[in-house]
This record gives sequence, structure tokens and C-alpha cells, in this order.
Amino acid sequence: MSDNENGVSTGTVMLSFLAGAAVGAGLALLYAPKSGRELREQISDLAEDAVDKIKEYTKEAQEKVKSTLEEGKDIIKEKKSILSTAIEAGKEAMEREKEKYKEA
Repeated sequence: MSDNENGVSTGTVMLSFLAGAAVGAGLALLYAPKSGRELREQISDLAEDAVDKIKEYTKEAQEKVKSTLEEGKDIIKEKKSILSTAIEAGKEAMEREKEKYKEA
């Protein structure tokens, strides 16, 4: 997840927004003139919607983490291969220099 200029992740902002929206909607429902049954149904619907949105957000976050992890693994493999090649080339160069000094 990317950080904005204040160092707060996008996920934190989104979760805070959803929580604020749920609290605001709940307060609006509590102060609205409705019967108990209507109010309970609305609160139930709101809770279901909030749960659905949170599940969706969680799934998206998991997918992003998984793809980032896979990209990281690929980068590590690539860097490991480059480093191994460099070490091998260094060993070969050192052996060639040893041979030169033995012959001299």
C-alpha cells in the first residue's frame, strides 16, 4: 500500500473513511423519527453493507499484498542470480591471477 505525503497508508485512510461513514449513518438513523422495527431493519442493512465493503476492501488488500510479495520474490531471484554471477566471475579472475603468479 502506498503512503501519501503524511506517511499514512491509503488503506488506513479508506478504513477510517468507512468507519466514519458507518458511525455517521448509525447516528443519523438513531436520531431519525422511525419505528423500532424500521430502525432495526435499517441498522441491520447498514451493518450488512459495511461488512460487505470491509470484506471487499480486505480482499483487495490481500491481493495487493500477495502481488507485491510475488514481485519482491522475483526481484530477489534476479538480484541473487546477478550476485552469483558476479561472485563466480570474481573467483575465476582470482584463479587466473594465481596462475599468472605461479608461472612467474
